[in-house]
Amino acid sequence: MSIRSRSMISLACLAMAGFSMPALADGVPGARHAKSTSHREASMTAAARKPNDSGVTLRFRLDAVPQVGRGTPVVLEFGGVTDPDGATVRFSADAGLKVSGSDALALPMASRTTATVTVVSEQEGLAYLNVFITQKGAMSAISIPIQTGAAAPVLKSSGELKSTPDGENIITMPAK
Repeated sequence: MSIRSRSMISLACLAMAGFSMPALADGVPGARHAKSTSHREASMTAAARKPNDSGVTLRFRLDAVPQVGRGTPVVLEFGGVTDPDGATVRFSADAGLKVSGSDALALPMASRTTATVTVVSEQEGLAYLNVFITQKGAMSAISIPIQTGAAAPVLKSSGELKSTPDGENIITMPAK
């Protein structure tokens, strides 16, 4: 095999790898859009999916910085509804966060649906907007983090910090 044919084969392999990359970029097969996306669409976060979920995709973004006592719009974009009866969505919130308005939504088949849910933080810290999507009897549960203020979550320690003779720090925990 000559040097020229090896380089042509390498070039062909690189070209094939480059063409297959966009199809695997988000891990979810689907139609690609030819037109460019706006900045707002590009800043949406795709929710993680499990193999046995409802099959409905969810992307979301917060349209404001969460503040105590003020409403924060959460824009949700749903897709992948294949059931002729559509899909249903139910919202709930952790303690310290309140859903303002309706806590349910119906999604039609074969179209992207965009909805805005307003949440109000009652205190600083991390709380979650929980989104439950049901289609064909299968359910997806997705938690969207809402961080209000700079207060970081603190884990309660159930053990005692001790040092070993070697100087290594360990946490002793009671057996239950």
